[in-house]
Amino acid sequence: MDGSILKTPQQKNCSTLLEFILIGFSDVPNLQGFLFVVFLIMYLIIVLSNSFIIIITRTDPSLQTPMYFFLGNFSFLEICYVSVILPRLLTSLYRQDRSISIIACATQMYSFLCLGATECLILTVMAFDRYVAICSPLLYPVIMNNSFCIQLATGCWVFGVPVHIGFTYWIFSLPFCGSNQLNHFFCDVPPVVSLACWDTLMLEVVIYVIALLVVTVPFMLILVSYVKIISTILKLPSATGRAKAFSTCSSHLIIVALFFGSGIITYLRPKSSYSAVTDKFLSLFYTVLTPLFNPMIYCLRNKDVMIALKKFLLRRFML
Repeated sequence: MDGSILKTPQQKNCSTLLEFILIGFSDVPNLQGFLFVVFLIMYLIIVLSNSFIIIITRTDPSLQTPMYFFLGNFSFLEICYVSVILPRLLTSLYRQDRSISIIACATQMYSFLCLGATECLILTVMAFDRYVAICSPLLYPVIMNNSFCIQLATGCWVFGVPVHIGFTYWIFSLPFCGSNQLNHFFCDVPPVVSLACWDTLMLEVVIYVIALLVVTVPFMLILVSYVKIISTILKLPSATGRAKAFSTCSSHLIIVALFFGSGIITYLRPKSSYSAVTDKFLSLFYTVLTPLFNPMIYCLRNKDVMIALKKFLLRRFML
């Protein structure tokens, strides 16, 4: 029997797409030049400021601790993360060429998903580090030894690699019908899946499961860690000690709130409430604003980082 008669008319009309058109911010044509300058400045700030953090956490003797080891990893991750998104967006704004091939789109999505999973895990590991330091200070040097820190960091970086290969392949194996216009500024999962003309119910279930495992579970672990951390801090006899502990943790909590808050809303809200405008706005938080605010928050709220940064800049100016 000819299998084509089992297909719906919509599925019969599906054609193989060779590229998508990223709509991005084309709905505000008069602001294209302005947006290019804004995103270029933001990208340069993100790369330079996070690079400073990487350098000082690697070279300053006072910052050779697990907390700053993970902060250096996090800053390097932020550079990689934003470099998957912004260069492509800047090219589109400058050349007004919004087309992106299917392979390039799949590569961008895969890289974005892997780095996003790594960010979730590194933020969780950073919370675990603060938990051990504050709740079990005597055991801290034993637990958070150099070998264990390297193993944790390596695990964070490689966890998402195999998981998202099959997931990305599945998404781009779907038939796409009708319009190839992707109402987003990069190849994120919800807008790409919304263009598929096949039944995506099973895929949507998998998206929720992966989001729960990669986003919600780490977020809950971070919350549990901070409940115990705050409980321990409140029991400290010294007001100075409590203030210092809160100051150390607050920077991390702000980044967690920005990244996880926008990510959870994007990937776990019902499909019926999907809005391209809302999705683009939320995506800016975890793709651009978190990498932008990370160095500012950690430098402005962390005296050790500020002192190390001043020493680094003074050495360079003295030369």
